[in-house]
Amino acid sequence: MTRGSKFEFAKHYVEMVLVMFAGMLVLGGALLLIVAALGTSPDELQEDAPALFLLGMGFSMTAPMVWWMERRGHSWAATLTMALAMILPTIATIVFLAIGAIEDLDTLLMIEHVAMFPAMFVAMLPFRSEYTHAQATA
Repeated sequence: MTRGSKFEFAKHYVEMVLVMFAGMLVLGGALLLIVAALGTSPDELQEDAPALFLLGMGFSMTAPMVWWMERRGHSWAATLTMALAMILPTIATIVFLAIGAIEDLDTLLMIEHVAMFPAMFVAMLPFRSEYTHAQATA
């Protein structure tokens, strides 16, 4: 990879991280407002349905990334691979919870989030050529 292509690759990675955080704040916040409108507090949701909370967190980060990649003109293969990089850590934490391996929600959330960073990087590797040139602007 040339210096310019390395920059484009890194730029896309950073862009995905920023979209992930924005989704967590905006879409995640909207989901919590819906939960509150249904008469449940975020604390109650975390206590009574931690798997649903983890799933909501994963969705709130994945959906905006899929939307953004579509908007930027990325292939569906690259987009779905990136979505899978977000969904697999979410599923893994739900499995940990279901089998009783880890029951602390804060620990599960940390694992979910931390695992997404290398998973996103690995998901980008098969599509290096797609990520090493400038994409369409939004």
